[in-house]
Amino acid sequence: MSATRLTTPKEKVQQLQEKLGHAAKTSKSRKFHALYDKVHRLDVLQEAWRRVRANKGAAGIDGETMADIAKTGEDRFLAECQEGLQKKSYRPQPVRRHYIPKKDGRKRPLGIPTVRDRVVQMATKLILEPIFEADFQECSFGFRPKRGAKQALERIRKACNRKGNWVVDVDIQGYFDNINQEKLMKLVEMRISDRRILKLIRHWLKAGVMEEGTVRRSDLGTPQGGVISPLLANIYLNYFDMLWGRHGKEVGELTRYADDFVVVCKTRKEALHAFKLIQAIMERLELTLHPEKTRIVGLWTGEEGFDFLGMHHRKTKAETGYSQVYYTTQQWLCPKAEKHIREVVKERLLPPGMRHKSFEEHVKWLNPKIQGWKNYYTTPYSTKRLTKLDWYIRVRLTKWYAKKRQRNHWRGSDNEVKLLCQRYGLRTLL
Repeated sequence: MSATRLTTPKEKVQQLQEKLGHAAKTSKSRKFHALYDKVHRLDVLQEAWRRVRANKGAAGIDGETMADIAKTGEDRFLAECQEGLQKKSYRPQPVRRHYIPKKDGRKRPLGIPTVRDRVVQMATKLILEPIFEADFQECSFGFRPKRGAKQALERIRKACNRKGNWVVDVDIQGYFDNINQEKLMKLVEMRISDRRILKLIRHWLKAGVMEEGTVRRSDLGTPQGGVISPLLANIYLNYFDMLWGRHGKEVGELTRYADDFVVVCKTRKEALHAFKLIQAIMERLELTLHPEKTRIVGLWTGEEGFDFLGMHHRKTKAETGYSQVYYTTQQWLCPKAEKHIREVVKERLLPPGMRHKSFEEHVKWLNPKIQGWKNYYTTPYSTKRLTKLDWYIRVRLTKWYAKKRQRNHWRGSDNEVKLLCQRYGLRTLL
């Protein structure tokens, strides 16, 4: 008699997601009314905890860290989460406000929910995501399973090469902070009729932000930093995608990544029409386009280009084997992405406190970053810029090494650093 194979929480959750996704695809009008009991299933909570733990992250306003949970016992923590959901006594806490300094001197606000809230949100996301995935459009790529920025970039490149000479480059002003919660809930209710799930989402939307000891609540926006936020944001803008599919498809090809999107059009007239249509749909959603960052770009002369998802897009002349000239769309990392890479390397190697580290430690830290940048930014047209960045990384390492050795001139250390890079296997962007 063969033993039955025990499946992991991950496999059980995948199986459940497949069933939900299939049911949603089979009937586009179906509303799901019995989902809450699936959110507090132990295997779902275990998988949610595994994912939250893998994402790491700081403690929320309760000060409870992942290390604290590991110390008191993960099973106990999950049992408490399950009990809170089953007894309907679970209430999310306000998110902790944290500011990250931006390069222009301003600060970007971030919200950090408690670990407990992140786990319950993740469990809910695991159940809801396959249902809404059945409704999401082909043009949407951000924060979706098996989709990503590289696919969005390829879609844009192809659209531009299909006589797409005009682009409407769109930026929504303060998108996550300005989502109309009532309209969002109506869009969620088109698929979910389980009142307990709807109540859960409302609690998160109303939980508010804790800043300097006071809680501020708003009728606008989704919980910043919350695990559930990207899914809710996609549900809200899926309304835009659907309307574009109905009224704008003939005008231009839409590619959206979260709240950033571009529409590639063939003529200037179509681009102007697309812009008006975008404004009209955004008014319905009570969203505002950023006046400075939203623009219409003419690609056909090759004089103008646009930045999207860290890449610069521009049409340039090329020749066929028979000396026929044509324009093709080239993509290379944009100046902002170059600047970011330089800053990451500099922040690691410049501070005096980093001099006690060994060369090997720096290489171990840099290598995954370099590989990630290489995977994303490598295109046939990025060579020159990536070569410069490789040189910059080497110079920064040489300067660090000279300071560590208390040498006045860093250039004399170049050959030693070259050998050390070879010994410890420093990766390169090219």
